[in-house]
Amino acid sequence: MKRFAYTLFCMAAFTTSAMAQANSDTLRVVESNVSRVGEDVIVDMKLDLSHIEVGRNRTLVYRPLLMKEDSVAELTPIIVNGRVRHIQYQRLERAEDFPNEIEIRRENGTEQTLDYHARVPFTDWMNKSEVVMVCDLCGCGWESLQNDRSSLFPVNLIHEPVVPAVLYITPLAEVKVREKSGSAYLDFPVNQTVIRPDYRRNSTELAAIDATIQSVEDDPNATITKVTIKGYASPEGSYANNQRLAEGRSNALLEYVKKLHDFGDAEFSVSSEPEDWEGLEKRIESSSIADKEEWLAIIRDSEPADLDRKEWKLKQLPTYREVLNTIYPALRHSDYTVEYHIRNFTTDEAREMLYKDPSQLSLEEMYRVAQTYEVGSESYNEVFEIAVRLYPDDPISNLNAANTALLNRNATAARRYLTKAAEGPEKRLAEGVASWLEGDTDQARSIFESLTDDPKVGVQAKENLEKMD
Repeated sequence: MKRFAYTLFCMAAFTTSAMAQANSDTLRVVESNVSRVGEDVIVDMKLDLSHIEVGRNRTLVYRPLLMKEDSVAELTPIIVNGRVRHIQYQRLERAEDFPNEIEIRRENGTEQTLDYHARVPFTDWMNKSEVVMVCDLCGCGWESLQNDRSSLFPVNLIHEPVVPAVLYITPLAEVKVREKSGSAYLDFPVNQTVIRPDYRRNSTELAAIDATIQSVEDDPNATITKVTIKGYASPEGSYANNQRLAEGRSNALLEYVKKLHDFGDAEFSVSSEPEDWEGLEKRIESSSIADKEEWLAIIRDSEPADLDRKEWKLKQLPTYREVLNTIYPALRHSDYTVEYHIRNFTTDEAREMLYKDPSQLSLEEMYRVAQTYEVGSESYNEVFEIAVRLYPDDPISNLNAANTALLNRNATAARRYLTKAAEGPEKRLAEGVASWLEGDTDQARSIFESLTDDPKVGVQAKENLEKMD
């Protein structure tokens, strides 16, 4: 139980000797605990009677009460008797008539304590109340000659959990580079490199490329900085001819999109892969063809170095025609990437963008938005949750998300985020808090003590040690 040092004074004014005695009749509450259990309130106190002097024919009655303004709940009274009154109490069998009171004989001049326990039905006003004590000095007829009321300690049944101290990392401002990419499966007449939009499914493939570029151009916050195209051909035919086709078709696609869009000062990069052997290997590996292992053995064999010779060996396999018709077409593709920059936002703009298109925000901009909310509030927490979803592998977003989880007392989620957080005192501090929440106070204390002199997290480590005491 939590220790207190409250002192109760019982006053009497009927005689000078009684008054002198009453001034020395003090009762001390050295421990106390008030808690709600189900529909009841439990009051436990350890009372020190050591300084009380009770005359042999005198009685002190202590009446603990739960009070708040005009609301009162009586607790079990305490009867402290002198030697003669204690005998009379027993002879009158008062304990049988008043079973809900505690009687004790005071052994004057000795150290004496009483473990007090009482239970009363709970009502809402008790959440924020106080325990008071009314002390009666009784005469020989058990009537109250004088009483005094003392406030003991406040009662708070609505326990606010201890909030651990953590340290968020402020992300650095950055140039926001974004990109959109895709793959186009264009059809060309045999040995030709000229794009024909109306040829086979080309209209659909070209429309997809156009839509990707247009979506960036339509964004007022974006500026295209680079367009990259890489063309691939299948291993069918000679390597030299495939190299010509891959290069020519990549350049043809670039010229096509440049005619449709104004890229300003954007940079362009065009490259090609004459034969997509890597793509062939992946698709064969995931296929269910009968002679898969033979295909993979030939593809992976470093000999012969002559790729035309390797292609000839593939042609000898019984499933070559099947693969030529079902897998080779997918190897003839042009991969494209549109790289662009997003302008920087003010804090107000970033707050609006957070729920409109958070992908346009940097971690630094989201952090600034979080600082406009109360720490630990729903809006504050939500910002860091959005940040870690958008940047799932970023060390800073994971450290900050872990801190948010810790403030929500979710050590399990915090541990998951901390696996991706960068090593450092901030992460170590968070690990200490996680151990604390998990109940491993020895480990938590050890971590905090190791960080007390750290210039970054020393203040937070000391604060947590104080809160743990």
